[in-house]
Amino acid sequence: MAQRPLRAAAIIPASLTFEKITRVFGEKAAVDEVSFTAGNGEVICLLGASGCGKSTLLRLAAGIEVPDSGRILLDGKEIAGPTRFVEPEDRGIGLVFQDYALFPHLDALGNVMFGLGDLPKREALSIADAALRRVGLGARMRAHPHELSGGEQQRVALARAVVPRPRVLLMDEPFSNLDRRMRDQVREETIGLLRETGATALIVTHDPEEAMRIADRIVLMREGRLVQIGPSREIYSRPVDIEAARFFCDLNEIEGKVRGGRVETPVGNFVAPGIAEGARAIAAIRPQSIRLKPAGFCLPGRVLAQRFIGEVELVDLAVQGLERPLRARVQDMPEIRRGADVGVDIRDEEVLVFDAKSP
Repeated sequence: MAQRPLRAAAIIPASLTFEKITRVFGEKAAVDEVSFTAGNGEVICLLGASGCGKSTLLRLAAGIEVPDSGRILLDGKEIAGPTRFVEPEDRGIGLVFQDYALFPHLDALGNVMFGLGDLPKREALSIADAALRRVGLGARMRAHPHELSGGEQQRVALARAVVPRPRVLLMDEPFSNLDRRMRDQVREETIGLLRETGATALIVTHDPEEAMRIADRIVLMREGRLVQIGPSREIYSRPVDIEAARFFCDLNEIEGKVRGGRVETPVGNFVAPGIAEGARAIAAIRPQSIRLKPAGFCLPGRVLAQRFIGEVELVDLAVQGLERPLRARVQDMPEIRRGADVGVDIRDEEVLVFDAKSP
């Protein structure tokens, strides 16, 4: 008889709410009046550059840091704020650190059992054994952290965080120490486990592609503030400002003047909603939004350079009226070489337009 796949025990998830949370270090606000709610069972990625406040927000939720103002609520009950502070061990919140924080003197099984200290030893052993098998470490239970690869250590840390059945799981850049191949594999396994258990999760990352792969919603942060929140498609398609657009993708930025509701540029005129007549605006064109056509069609251009990078070709194009080359990412590259004349097709609906005075 075929063995049934091991599944993680379901968790009763909790909502996690931040209400105008502020945390100040010295004279700088690491987190500045941040407000949002992670719903029951929702996976949210905190995304932003280093120093934007992502990890501080996670530490505030865990109870490692104390907010200077604002409230944090778990299922509507205050766990940090002006009237109450719940100690970290009493919150029912799990935390996976970037460096995994495994105990070097304990083997994998001992590390996972550590979070089950209140249970009888036999029961804790059974639960820890099942958790390690679930993350593919059934044969490595007796290995110590120094004997495990980075991916295996991450799985032990994940199993240890999940076995107490936390209602909210916090993960601080859990995949950043892994190489690309291992990172993709472990990330998929981790998200699969989160979906199985149903736990609410906040995951810190600085990688926009990673955030779009795993999150139900993304919280984009900058200099301690929440800049934008929403599903990945919404944030990518309708970034709140040009800095948000830049964070998700390299851009060709071309400045022009708005006339009749459109910004006029050397590569075309594009809809400029909400920008005043006569104002300067920036047309932001993603490289993957540019398509190459035979010469004589669309906008005239000339190939300056091309580089094959696997799935796509990076192509630099000279276009009349532009001081800098236009960068394109092209799939199904036609047989053209440097110096060839081509048509450059830029679709109006794929161009983002921002006021030149925006960040």
